Amino acid sequence: MKEHLVIFDTTLRDGEQSPGASMTRDEKLRVAKQLERMRVDVIEAGFAAASPGDFEAIRAVAQAIKDSTVCSLARANPNDVTKAGEAIRPAKSGRIHTFIATSPIHMEKKLRMQPDQVVEAAVAAVKLARQFTDDVEFSAEDAVRSELDFLCRVFEAVIAAGARTINVPDTVGYSVPSLWGERIRMLIERVPNSDKVVWSTHCHNDLGMAVANSLAAVLAGARQVECTVNGLGERAGNASLEEVVMAVRTRADVFPVETRIDTTQIVPSSRLVSQITGYPVQPNKAIVGANAFAHESGIHQDGVLKHRETYEIMLAQDVGWHSNRLVLGKLSGRNAFRTRLQELGIEIESEEHLNAAFSRFKELADRKQEVFDEDLHALMSDETVTPTQEHYKLVSMKFASETGERPHAWITLSAAGAEKRAEAQGSGPVDASFKAIESVAASGAELLLYSVNSITGGTDAQGEVTVRLAKNGRVVNGQGADTDIVVASAKAYLNALNKLVSKADRVNPQAETV
Repeated sequence: MKEHLVIFDTTLRDGEQSPGASMTRDEKLRVAKQLERMRVDVIEAGFAAASPGDFEAIRAVAQAIKDSTVCSLARANPNDVTKAGEAIRPAKSGRIHTFIATSPIHMEKKLRMQPDQVVEAAVAAVKLARQFTDDVEFSAEDAVRSELDFLCRVFEAVIAAGARTINVPDTVGYSVPSLWGERIRMLIERVPNSDKVVWSTHCHNDLGMAVANSLAAVLAGARQVECTVNGLGERAGNASLEEVVMAVRTRADVFPVETRIDTTQIVPSSRLVSQITGYPVQPNKAIVGANAFAHESGIHQDGVLKHRETYEIMLAQDVGWHSNRLVLGKLSGRNAFRTRLQELGIEIESEEHLNAAFSRFKELADRKQEVFDEDLHALMSDETVTPTQEHYKLVSMKFASETGERPHAWITLSAAGAEKRAEAQGSGPVDASFKAIESVAASGAELLLYSVNSITGGTDAQGEVTVRLAKNGRVVNGQGADTDIVVASAKAYLNALNKLVSKADRVNPQAETV
């Protein structure tokens, strides 16, 4: 019998610390429900003490999720732990994840605490957390640069205080697999009562080794891996959930563990997180990249045609890639449309929401010969991420681009209900469109990112555009999808502007990390 490997997903907490990736309460709920559908063991929904918005988002996730444990992060102080306990109170299964830094540089420069004080704070936090839940996790922040003897001392103390999971983080992505595996192994061997807890690892990807380090920890005895969908996270990100899960599954001959993850939900989860956060997945990304199962080389193509396993170690269908097409057209009814959305796990909030989505589907079906499931995900995501009360709406646009002539764009917008027209020239039709929009909006925002991805294949494919804007320290992502890439770009820019002017509370990425 293989041992169970706990998959602890921190997309909603550590993942949203990526610039511009902060999510609203409703967006967190959508991702959490997809993670539950994927059968993630633990969902770290946020940092309850970070903001009232984050507290409410965690509480909403705790109320909605039934098949996964819902967790809140908390620094090792009474206020944080109490907030976390209150946020997870509605959960069927709740966890408090408390942490404190243990490396000399963090204790001296950041905490300004002596080692004895750190141990005392850690123990007190665990004991307080136990008043809210029996499921308490303790992390030693910056364990990679902590002294081994002190780590053993802290871990022994928190285990005695009631911690059930001990997490060993490589907070700054400094380690390498051989050394990280040895550190995990030594801790398990040296810490008294180590068999009474689940050992966990949380690795950052600064040197590109987060997944390798996590897997080395598993081989050394760790039975929980903390990871994120698409490897999302601050700086270079975290260990990718999809890579950890499929490595363990594909190399069952090497790893003595198994997960409960429904791997067919990996690609849908990846797409949802990408669409909500605005962080596109690179085409050559393992497992979930568009090229992950593509073969360009003639030698490879020949081999795969003769026998798939010559060049493929996994089935694309096993991780959620498929060629299913929505066999609906402009004559199809709402019921068939609703049924397909349900089959894809897309929740419909109301009849009004369904009607609006169906209308947009009809428009898309008129422009595309075939509508793919990926198109539906983009259509529904575009429908959902748009603020309910849009300040800016695209009414119409046209543009001209001719060799030897400067591109020109003419745009009609609705701004706070008033229709306004603008035109501008630019280095290209997209640039001209953005300048025309800005001549109306006058937002003063800085364009940080412009990214284009093809949702499906073919020249009639929808283009999915991400625009990242910054203003007064606030960073937002806007998304837009359309078969016309210039129109998609305008939609994305307006979507970002709407978020900048929206009064809806967005969960702010916290300064602390594990």
